[in-house]
Amino acid sequence: MAIELSNESKSQCDEAGLISVAHYTLAEMGIHPESDVSITIVDEDRMSELHVEWMELEGPTDVLSFPMDEMLPHSQADGPGIVGDIVLCPEFAARQTVNHSLADELSILTIHGILHCLGYDHAEKAEEIEMFGLQERILSQWKVTQA
Repeated sequence: MAIELSNESKSQCDEAGLISVAHYTLAEMGIHPESDVSITIVDEDRMSELHVEWMELEGPTDVLSFPMDEMLPHSQADGPGIVGDIVLCPEFAARQTVNHSLADELSILTIHGILHCLGYDHAEKAEEIEMFGLQERILSQWKVTQA
């Protein structure tokens, strides 16, 4: 899989870790190994601009997802495609870290963003339980591979 990561912020991030968790997530979700994902790391000002432009919501957020080829989980047989673009804001994410590190939070947000690109949502309670459970399972399993 081609995972392009661009850090446009002043935040220092474990870029190799984010690429690793993205690879792991895509493999776990049965996405063709030649599919592409873009991850961009931005500051709060840029995230605020994107949040207004694409979601019509004021202020920054932690992650935005932009699906591209409407790929679905376990669609590896359909061939490669462009999963989408994930935008992370470490400054905002840092305020959400409770009982874990910023690196863990950014890993969670990377998984979360990929799941959104693959059609998962959390607008309804049942969807939230499924999506958040899946991202926690993927994170836990990925961490085992890193030990």
